[in-house]
Formats: sequence, structure tokens, C-alpha cells
Amino acid sequence: MSDKKSIYLPMPATITNIEKQTSRSKLFEIKLDSGKPLGHIPGQFVELSIMGVGEAPISISSSPTKEDCFEVCVRAVGNVTNALHEMKVGDKVGIRGPYGKGFDVDFLKGKDLLFVGGGLGIAPLRSLINYVLDKRKDYGQAIILYGCKEPCELLFSVEVAQWKRRRDVKHYLTVDRCPDGECWEGNIGVITTLIPNVHFNVENTYAIVIGPPVMYKFVISSLKEKGVPDDHIILSLERHMKCGVGKCGHCQINRAYVCQDGPVFNFASLKDLPEAI
Repeated sequence: MSDKKSIYLPMPATITNIEKQTSRSKLFEIKLDSGKPLGHIPGQFVELSIMGVGEAPISISSSPTKEDCFEVCVRAVGNVTNALHEMKVGDKVGIRGPYGKGFDVDFLKGKDLLFVGGGLGIAPLRSLINYVLDKRKDYGQAIILYGCKEPCELLFSVEVAQWKRRRDVKHYLTVDRCPDGECWEGNIGVITTLIPNVHFNVENTYAIVIGPPVMYKFVISSLKEKGVPDDHIILSLERHMKCGVGKCGHCQINRAYVCQDGPVFNFASLKDLPEAI
């Protein structure tokens, strides 16, 4: 069978571990039944299918340095994701991919990196963060900004605590609000409230931004106020990448197909593209 035809066929895979993250989100560890690594680049996604239910695009949450399996962090919001949340370790799923253009990890070597993750956007951002931390000597200063709505929606809490303890990483955390009765010692405010107090070399820093679409224009505005050039801002766009191979058109933005030309884009290539941001 040719490689061209095989992109339409799911590969059988097995759920090997499940970790509850929040009341609505779980982290699934998945291993291809072939025993081969997924071979992804940070920022790419897979099409995950469940027999009799359907298929959905899901960002990869783990670093390629974790070769024997990969992870996806999934929020239960639809038919496929709800069905996935009902599955157990040992259950089978189908995997197509990896698809899309990920982060250029070779280009980013030697650069200072400012990671900006909002809400579930920390899931795909985690893939790049862990890759950089696993190859720490290849990269410059690393600053992680992470914000979520409330303390109860914090993802990867164990890793977040580890980031805070590391001496080779600067980490800043915020929540939009803290309801009465919840314990929270960090910053309260949207993620853009963190940016003015973060100090970095504008000429050598690349900002990696992933979050809900409404977040982008405010984060970009805050970065530009700090003097960050357009071509030093890298985004991952959220669209319904139904087929993953540029055939269905669901993710098309004017001339760009997010599933093929992205989901990772340089802001300089998007700023004049209507409906992109």
C-alpha cells in the first residue's frame, strides 16, 4: 500500500494510562500497536477515532523525546471526546497522523523562548515545553506564562510545580478569578496581566502563544507593547481540522489550510489574513 493512500487509514492503538486532570479533562497515554513511535513534532495533531462513534482532531501533549508512546489531553465536549472519557486502560482507538506543521525546533535553537499558554492551550504547548526542557542546553532563556479561568481548571499541576522549582526556567501563573473558598496564592487576572512584569531580550526572544481564539489579539497587543516584532510571535490556531489532510476545507482560512499550512503559524504571515485572528 502506498504512503499516499495510508494517510486515510487509522492505525490501531491502545490506551496505556489515564490521568484525571480536572473535572472535564483527562490525560491519555496511547501506544501504537505496531510498537513504532508516533514520530511527531511539537505542535502537530492526530485524528483520533473510536469505532462506532467517530473521529476528532486532538493536539499531541507529549514531547517527541517520549518515544514509546504519546499523550493527548482531552476535554469532554463532544461525541468523540465524551466517548473517550468513558474508555479504560487497555481499550483500543484509531490514530491517523501526525498531521500539520509543528514548531521549528531547529530554528528555535539558541533563541530565548517565551511560552504563553491559556486554558487548554497549555496541552499542545506542553509538547514543546517538555521538548525544550529535555534538550535544555540547546535553547536560551525559557519563560512560561500559564493562565486558566479558576484554580480548579489548572492542568498538569505536578509539572507546573516542577517548573516553578527549576532554576533554568522562569514560571508565572495566573487565574482569571478565584471563587470564595478556593485556595490560591498566585496572581489573579487574565494572562496579559503577567506580560508587563516579565523581562526579556526582545531581539532574541520568540513568543510561542497557544490558547482560546479570544486570547490572541490581547496577547499580541501586549507583546507588541513590549517591542516584540511580528515575526517573533508564533501562534497555533484552533480550527475544526476534520480530515487532517487538506481535503474537506473545514479549516480553510482564505488561502490557508490550518491542517496543512499550520496549525503553527508565524504571526507575520497571518496579520493581513482576514479571519485568522
